[in-house]
Amino acid sequence: MGMTMTQKILAAHAGLDKVEAGQLIEADLDLVLGNDITSPVAIKEMDKMKVNGVFDKDKIALVPDHFVPNKDIKSAEHCKCVREFAIKNEITNYFEVGEMGIEHALLPEKGLTVAGDVIIGADSHTCTYGALGAFSTGVGSTDMAAGMATGKAWFKVPGAIKFNLVGKPKEWVSGKDVILHIIGMIGVDGALYKSMEFTGEGIQNLSMDDRFTIANMAIEAGGKNGIFPVDDLAKAYMKEHSTRNYTVYEADEDAVYDEEYTIDLSALESTVAFPHLPENTKTLSEIKQDITIDQVVIGSCTNGRLDDLRIAAKVLKGRHVAKGMRCIIIPATQAVYLSAMEEGLLKTFIEAGAIVSTPTCGPCLGGYMGILAEGERCVSTTNRNFVGRMGHVDSEIYLASPAVAAASAVTGKISGPEQL
Repeated sequence: MGMTMTQKILAAHAGLDKVEAGQLIEADLDLVLGNDITSPVAIKEMDKMKVNGVFDKDKIALVPDHFVPNKDIKSAEHCKCVREFAIKNEITNYFEVGEMGIEHALLPEKGLTVAGDVIIGADSHTCTYGALGAFSTGVGSTDMAAGMATGKAWFKVPGAIKFNLVGKPKEWVSGKDVILHIIGMIGVDGALYKSMEFTGEGIQNLSMDDRFTIANMAIEAGGKNGIFPVDDLAKAYMKEHSTRNYTVYEADEDAVYDEEYTIDLSALESTVAFPHLPENTKTLSEIKQDITIDQVVIGSCTNGRLDDLRIAAKVLKGRHVAKGMRCIIIPATQAVYLSAMEEGLLKTFIEAGAIVSTPTCGPCLGGYMGILAEGERCVSTTNRNFVGRMGHVDSEIYLASPAVAAASAVTGKISGPEQL
């Protein structure tokens, strides 16, 4: 019986020739990640352990991004805690305001995540790095503390679901539509504690930004991780962004999968997740009534990369957001912001009546920079639309791609670019 891609990575990091689903292992870590919300809890846990420093100052990344720049005294205290810990322990990869970004866009951009890594992060969307062929998964702050102290973590080896992607997406259909389609198909617990392994010739038709988006939302299907094969595009990305050596793992031909699905990318349509779960999906053609909205957010660790902003700008160019509409655009990192500025995308956004924010997770988790009032509706490129996620418990969030979000900002109702 062979191993999946994920199982091979975990076996190598546990020093074992073979692992199988359900097995408990202790694995060496290549990177431990925390942000301004989760790191202070981990730091307090480390204090209780009475350990002398961290296991490796080069293998910890601390990224204040949720409430940064600080929105209030409490968030300032959290960031101060992280800052002092980073200075005390000489953490190499601590990213202060001015060099920070949304963590899951920033770390690949900085070359800190590569194929074959085992990465844990005290943030559920740490599964993003599977786009590069790494095993990465979210953990609690206590596990983050143990990881920072020892460089190791316990795992139960996950089973796997295989998603065979074929075909080429139509115009305006992106990675966000692919993952929303999958979540709508299998449900928010359809991949519970399983590795979502993506294969097939259709992957060549997905950009790296598409893949990051798909891997990012594996957790929204309950997945332990999402992972892509390491093809020429992934290798080119790592060559451009990283100086680290990487290891390519491939699933065995006789690897065991709990389920297998084939998805024809050419048949997919623009997809929207209705309140209040990511599985509550409808294609634009299935939406028969006008759904008026109050706000659009384009950004987050899911869809704040340069490709996302280019798509939004293509839709907004020469158009204007609807009267009374708030359109908030958040580049995911400083580098994305700078590139968007140099390409003229920010000018397009501002001329269209949108605002552009510094990189932050802000509105995604109901923090700031776009909180919803009672009864308001938002089309968002973020990853969750739970009750009260972006503000009032009686507000509504509709998850969509940058193309749909931008078009909806123009019309004032849920729309696709082809409807403009």
